[in-house]
Amino acid sequence: MKIKKKVMDEYLSSAEQLIGKRTPGEIAHDDAVVAGLEMGLPIELALTRAAEQHPSEKLLWNSTNISDIAAHYEHIRGHMEILQKLSKIK
Repeated sequence: MKIKKKVMDEYLSSAEQLIGKRTPGEIAHDDAVVAGLEMGLPIELALTRAAEQHPSEKLLWNSTNISDIAAHYEHIRGHMEILQKLSKIK
């Protein structure tokens, strides 16, 4: 159990350095975007749906920045997958 906590703490610390500190609202918005992506929605629709649920965290996107935003959310999506795998360590 101590090893699991140590691994999780180390990963969370390094992930925070990459992603940055986020407010609870930002986390909820990000989770909504990732949920949309996991349902197979294109990034634009996932962002629109997340903005409807969390309007104060709405991102402004256009054709020049959408690929950077998509890459950011793919990174967060990968981060969430790693957390799920770590949570299964005994």
